[in-house]
Amino acid sequence: MTEDFIYFSYLRLFLSHMTLIQIFLYPLSLLYGSIMALRNILFDLRIIPSRKHEIPLIGIGNLSFGGTGKTPHIEYLVRLLKKSFSVATLSRGYGRRTKGFLLGSGMSDAKSIGDEPLQIAKKFDSVKVAVDEQRNRGVENLSKKYPDLDVILLDDVFQHRFIRPGLNILLTDYNCIYHDDHVAPSGRLREFACGARRADIIVVTKTPKVFSPITRRKIIEEINPNKNQQLFFSYIRYMDPVPVFKYSNGSLPQKTSYVLLVSGIANDSLLCEHVKRTCSDLTLLRYSDHHVFTNEDLENIRQHYLDLPTQKKIIITTEKDAMRFRSSEAAGTILKDLPLFYIPIETDFHGSDKTIFDKMILNYVEKNSRNRRLSVVKNHYSS
Repeated sequence: MTEDFIYFSYLRLFLSHMTLIQIFLYPLSLLYGSIMALRNILFDLRIIPSRKHEIPLIGIGNLSFGGTGKTPHIEYLVRLLKKSFSVATLSRGYGRRTKGFLLGSGMSDAKSIGDEPLQIAKKFDSVKVAVDEQRNRGVENLSKKYPDLDVILLDDVFQHRFIRPGLNILLTDYNCIYHDDHVAPSGRLREFACGARRADIIVVTKTPKVFSPITRRKIIEEINPNKNQQLFFSYIRYMDPVPVFKYSNGSLPQKTSYVLLVSGIANDSLLCEHVKRTCSDLTLLRYSDHHVFTNEDLENIRQHYLDLPTQKKIIITTEKDAMRFRSSEAAGTILKDLPLFYIPIETDFHGSDKTIFDKMILNYVEKNSRNRRLSVVKNHYSS
């Protein structure tokens, strides 16, 4: 076969996996991806400076625009680390109406710190939750305010290269692994898939709970991690529904025929599948990720619920959406008398992945937090 024949064979195969719109947008994807690649080269060559901090930093991010499960994985790390270490989380606080560095608590609201930080703050009293669009400034402020802090978990920093985490965790959705995707706008990637080489750990998220070893081997071969990279597989565990407000009946109805599912997250496919197994009929109201619910939206949700043709009906939403509902006075008025519940989720790892992953994280924090404490003591006596 000639080189031209091989080239056009690969081109036909490539194009066959794209829709007409994706093909039309692909030149824009090449342009955007090239700009991001040039930016990465400038960071790699230290032409654009990237700062490393003494305190252990664990970055959790992805190559795509959301939907890989960052928040459940941050919560997993919090549960793992808080038993032995002083832990903080830092994010930009997407969707908040404030600016600069801000500490959150269970008394905060989504408008001030964002829905995801609020979710973590409400769950973990002992964890310091901070937001700052400038991550380096956020780390500085946390370190000064809490000198005994052992580790900071950085949310969504894989492309925020002005800061250098000591450990970089890259998440990719099992249903849309990055090597099968394209750069925006023809796909959902923020940069070319080769950017995955910056990760120390790659986690394939949202895998089936019963996971075939054959499928696992196939994905490992396709991702083909570098020798210095560890590859793990995680899955979602759904918890019992929780009332968003103090619902008058107090608990979930025993028998439910209809569910109105209100979703404002990047990828709700697995949640839809889970809820469908619990009811005979499902109506989905889908909003954009981090959607701010207006009064019109809330009235629309209420009317959809009232129109369902049965008394055995409830409204289910995500935990992240529940944070925004609870932060809205209008939602507390318009939806408070309705059976509105959210489903908490937790992430876990398959088999020996859990043991190896946990050990890797704990060893990194133990070693680097100890080195930091020794450095602080040394600097104190030398001064």
